[in-house]
Amino acid sequence: MLEKVREVALKNALINAVKHGGRADTKAVVSKVLGELSEARKYAKEVVKVVQEIVESVNKMAPEEQLRLLKSNWPDLVLEKRVEKEKTLPPLPEAVEGRVVTRFAPNPDFAIHLGNARPALLSYWYAREYNGKFILRFEDTDPRTKAPFPEAYLQIKEDLRWLDVKWDEEYIQSLRMELFYDIAKELIRVGGAYVDRCSDEEFRKLRNEGKACPHRDKSPEENLEEFDKMLEGRFAEGEAVVRVKTDLFHPDPSVRDWVALRIIDTSKTPHPITGDKYVVWPTYNFAAGVDDHLMGVTHILRAKEHVSNTVKQKYLYDHLGWKYPVTIHFGRLGLEGVILSKSKMRKLSTKSGLNPYTDLRFGTISSLRRRGIKAETIHRVVMDVGIKPVDAKVSLVNLFAINRSIVDPIARRYMAVEGPVLAVMELNVDKAEAHIPRRLGTKDVDYYEVRGGDIVAISQRDLAAYKQTGFRLLGLGNFRVKGVVERDGLPLLQLELTSLSSEDAKRLDLPIIQWVKMGEHVQAKLIRVEGDRLESRDVLVEKRILDEKADSIVQLYRVGFARVDYVGDNEIVLVYSHD
Repeated sequence: MLEKVREVALKNALINAVKHGGRADTKAVVSKVLGELSEARKYAKEVVKVVQEIVESVNKMAPEEQLRLLKSNWPDLVLEKRVEKEKTLPPLPEAVEGRVVTRFAPNPDFAIHLGNARPALLSYWYAREYNGKFILRFEDTDPRTKAPFPEAYLQIKEDLRWLDVKWDEEYIQSLRMELFYDIAKELIRVGGAYVDRCSDEEFRKLRNEGKACPHRDKSPEENLEEFDKMLEGRFAEGEAVVRVKTDLFHPDPSVRDWVALRIIDTSKTPHPITGDKYVVWPTYNFAAGVDDHLMGVTHILRAKEHVSNTVKQKYLYDHLGWKYPVTIHFGRLGLEGVILSKSKMRKLSTKSGLNPYTDLRFGTISSLRRRGIKAETIHRVVMDVGIKPVDAKVSLVNLFAINRSIVDPIARRYMAVEGPVLAVMELNVDKAEAHIPRRLGTKDVDYYEVRGGDIVAISQRDLAAYKQTGFRLLGLGNFRVKGVVERDGLPLLQLELTSLSSEDAKRLDLPIIQWVKMGEHVQAKLIRVEGDRLESRDVLVEKRILDEKADSIVQLYRVGFARVDYVGDNEIVLVYSHD
């Protein structure tokens, strides 16, 4: 156990020292260690001695050595520092002031996650940097394989607004079908596309051999006639597609004469917006390529998985004499410790009956928001990763560290008790006044009047750890457990005040614990994520927390930060964020 304590103490001492000019604070480190290793609370005195020893050695190091040691052992925790240094993006290639047009084009088949937020934010930031235009475009032209969800359109817009992304124009591709048909006809007229009647198996065999489909050399007039038949519904699914002519010997077989439009039986899988009005649907590459041109997009920022799509779309542009936008491909951005698979998210949501977009176990932007992650935290992560071509993964520990630095100065503090034990106060004074700091380092303090006979709650965990040594109730005084009394048939601990002096507490090395005065309390639900499970606990919290508004971030002393999920007349639901 002590070896684990030493490791956690060293990590937190280094973090604390790097944050505060090379000097770690013993009390802050002790708090972090006991927060991470709850099982060590029963050895509190030994933990304090170990931490004191570690802090003393860390404080003797030069700041450069502290940072080097932290980087070498816990590199994931240094991202926050790097973010502070890298606050600008590199220049956008071929950008002209006032003429840059970027876009974010999500498929509304689910909510967006951290990986999607990256192109959205980068595209928006670059458009604003060059006084250009930013477009939001919903790419929803696959009503079968990637069927859109009506509520996803609204959820995506809500998530973008929360991320402080503002779009100048908004489009929905399923409402632009006639435009796609017009471009398809123009493409056929110039000889850049043809209607293929081969089966998938037949075409695949020819493609892999580098041979042309027998329909490839039909005249534009014949192809236009066939295309009209497709639009009239005279072909069933799989009986005809429109293909773009490319290089039959291209090293990537998927590029060879790729499908631009295909038939989807929308009587079986209707589109949520257009129903069964259309049966001929553009593929992603055709719709995206056409719209990027029609909307005047000058720069496309997207993941490197789209490199082959860029190659395909350039053939379309060459046939029609268009100039292809400047394209930047970057690596994937993942988030460790949450569920990102859409299929798994849908399965778990169906099983639990929870909202699939705000389920706390998931890595969607709306879920992270509900867990108390601030938009600024997402901004810092995306800005730090930037447009690098390599894949990047952010751990929850890393994300929480950045978020903590943002919410710590603004979150109001409240005392909360988990696993409460009731105790009656015995004072050797007429009354005592508790001073509870709401924001550390400020004059934001609340006061409680406490009299002899008042009942308070403390946690069973603290009682077990400090019953023999005594303790200081936060902001009030120093107490010892005197015994047990009975009141109204209920057993109550007797807490005897030994001193009001905080100096006495320091001299005696008394642990400081939180408490809640009964009658000045509210019972709250505290929801936590435990792996792929959600756990709800009842906690007693100071009643003054009811003054908070939903979505605000608070800190529960010695428990951690939490987001206010719901506030009622005399009830509150909190979502645990991080320590």
